[in-house]
Amino acid sequence: MTKHPQFKYIIELNIALIFMATSGVLARYIELPLTITIVTRAIIAGILLFAFCIWKGFNLKIKKQDLPMLALSGILMGLHWLTYFEALRLSNVAVGMISLFTFPIITSFLEPLLLKTPFQRIHLLLGLLVLVGIYFLVPEFSFEHDYTKALAYGVLSAFVYSLRNIIVKSKTSNYNGSILMMYQMFTIVIILSPFFFIEENIDVMAQLPANLALGIITTAIGHTLFLYSLKKFSVTSTSIMSCIQPVYGIVLAIIFLNELPDSNSIIGGFIVLLSVILESLRSLKTSRSRVN
Repeated sequence: MTKHPQFKYIIELNIALIFMATSGVLARYIELPLTITIVTRAIIAGILLFAFCIWKGFNLKIKKQDLPMLALSGILMGLHWLTYFEALRLSNVAVGMISLFTFPIITSFLEPLLLKTPFQRIHLLLGLLVLVGIYFLVPEFSFEHDYTKALAYGVLSAFVYSLRNIIVKSKTSNYNGSILMMYQMFTIVIILSPFFFIEENIDVMAQLPANLALGIITTAIGHTLFLYSLKKFSVTSTSIMSCIQPVYGIVLAIIFLNELPDSNSIIGGFIVLLSVILESLRSLKTSRSRVN
């Protein structure tokens, strides 16, 4: 029998999830064009991750054949952030974060297509369950309504995030997670830096405190702690426990933004998260049966 994870590792993972959940609140404080917000976040996080990798003595060399994968994963990460932040700006933290957490179910559909793994019929049922949850999240299915637009951006963000995870998954055994994240940040900076000259009337310094918090707390610290947690738990176990992240985000929004989710958001969020938890538990049971 495998030993149960130590309590301190569970605490560390939850601290990471709380840090990552701050993205919802911080996005509402930053009044900059999305492109500037994301590139500033990437610059701050990239510098910190680079310093961290140097401090730890990691080998930063990347094999030539892996460069296209890193570039594509960076592009997808940038698109993920842009669409996610747009979802947050159009709605509230509850709708934005819950719509993003459709990504585990989306991944379960994409993996068989892209990695040629067996398709599980149960995913059809779970996919329908997610659609029911989404129905409750949106007051009316009209793209003239901001919440409908937010949901579309959130699900698109989840789709792009799923693609990024699948692409990076095959390389996590070859490179440290901090190195992969650092190169993704640099890719985002290269692509979005021209917007400093395109966008007008931007005052990054006025928004610097929130951007620093986003780059340091949410991205550099949160994601780094999360990557280290993956060494203590299986990916499936981590995904189960990560389902609490939208709850942390909603609590932070209540505290800092006085943003209370309505009853439909609570019902829809519960259904979406229930489908994710059911899929995670099913995957965990399957993986344990294979080991035994």
